[in-house]
Amino acid sequence: MAPLTFSFFFILISYISSSSVVNFLTGFAEAGSIGINYGRIANDLPTPAKVVELLKSQGLNRVKLYDTDATVLTAFANSGMKVVVAMPNELLANAAAEQSFTDAWVQANISSYYPATQIEAIAVGNEVFVDPNNTTKFLVPAMKNVHASLVKYSLDKNIKISSPIALSALQNSFPASSGSFKTELLEPVIKPMLDFLRQTGSYLMVNAYPFFAYAANSDKISLDYALFKENPGVVDSGNGLKYTNLFDAQIDAVFAAMSAVKYDDVKIAVSETGWPSAGDSNEIGASPDNAASYNGNLVKRVLSGSGTPLKPNESLDVFLFALFNENQKTGPTSERNYGLFYPSQKKVYDIQLTAEAPPSGVGKSQVPVSGDVTTSSKGQTWCVANGGSSEKKLQNALNYACGEGGADCTPIQPGATCYDPNTLEAHASYAFNSYYQKMARASGTCYFGGTAYVVTQPPKYGNCEFPTGY
Repeated sequence: MAPLTFSFFFILISYISSSSVVNFLTGFAEAGSIGINYGRIANDLPTPAKVVELLKSQGLNRVKLYDTDATVLTAFANSGMKVVVAMPNELLANAAAEQSFTDAWVQANISSYYPATQIEAIAVGNEVFVDPNNTTKFLVPAMKNVHASLVKYSLDKNIKISSPIALSALQNSFPASSGSFKTELLEPVIKPMLDFLRQTGSYLMVNAYPFFAYAANSDKISLDYALFKENPGVVDSGNGLKYTNLFDAQIDAVFAAMSAVKYDDVKIAVSETGWPSAGDSNEIGASPDNAASYNGNLVKRVLSGSGTPLKPNESLDVFLFALFNENQKTGPTSERNYGLFYPSQKKVYDIQLTAEAPPSGVGKSQVPVSGDVTTSSKGQTWCVANGGSSEKKLQNALNYACGEGGADCTPIQPGATCYDPNTLEAHASYAFNSYYQKMARASGTCYFGGTAYVVTQPPKYGNCEFPTGY
């Protein structure tokens, strides 16, 4: 391997406009977004006002709720955060039956708070197809009535309607290319719902949990494959595409199912995904380390802007589940341990949720995932390579940093102080950090199209010391 081989990239870069270079560095035009689910089935959570501050401290600007609680919506007013609200399953029958019901509901729960609270979407129901109260038949009529009410109050251009589905709505999901919806759902609800989403310019919300698939098939599914770690990958026997993680395979199974019924133009947002930090003895894989790996690597994958193998040019918007451990949730132990934070606002494990590190001192992990984590007392930050990026993207970013970017790459030349370890990730990390420090650690200067991110601990690659400023 020759990490410093300068490619044809340099010939092209001189023809790229300055705005394109900015997009490459910041990823604003390419990356998907990370939001978080804020559930409240607990009796020990901080006030909504404190939750808003916690989310801001972590650099998050999107949140998904499970109702339209007045105190919560008021707390998010003028916060700059985008909010997805929900109409609970128990209201679907009334919403489907009477337009007057949804008119009153929208007036009381949406228009009373918008636009001060930036409501961007309404989730009508949640995993309705598995609701034991059999609310499936009410779903699409309820969605249509809620939308009509938004039109009545001139809110339909800014607020989308959707409904989260579970992967159990699929008849087949493996291989991903064989994805199909359950026959009994297809005509009564799936096609009408997808048609509604297409007509209104909305998207399908999907709740995807690789954890469930892994826990039930740990003898067949590699843990590394489930956690976005390095692995041989799985080749889809139907289309020959290679998958390096289970999450992408699950999402592509939904894309394939939509394509099979000719709705492949409707986009997907991942409304829930996560990994529990604790579980019962039969919940294989539930641990803080695995939860940190899954969610941390997922964030990097989403912010890289890359799509799935089936839809490589379509980035994903993803809402992590969940903000807090919720002590009053029923079911197995895992249900009470999906949170990234304890109710005390301490992190359950330490991962970065944005392309750049949040301000120091807020939401610090109570117990590091592994080893001792030390943060610079002077608030120093460094820029390092995202090891989960493709070799091609990482090499192109390295070429830019050492070339037009003007980073000092002399120390990573053969025989120089930081040449060893001679790996692409180590060399790219040094070059990215050199550029980042040269740019005075300005916002957006540590991204490189999703191949880099900010850390608050000094990087360690062999005996190489990374500079903190010029």
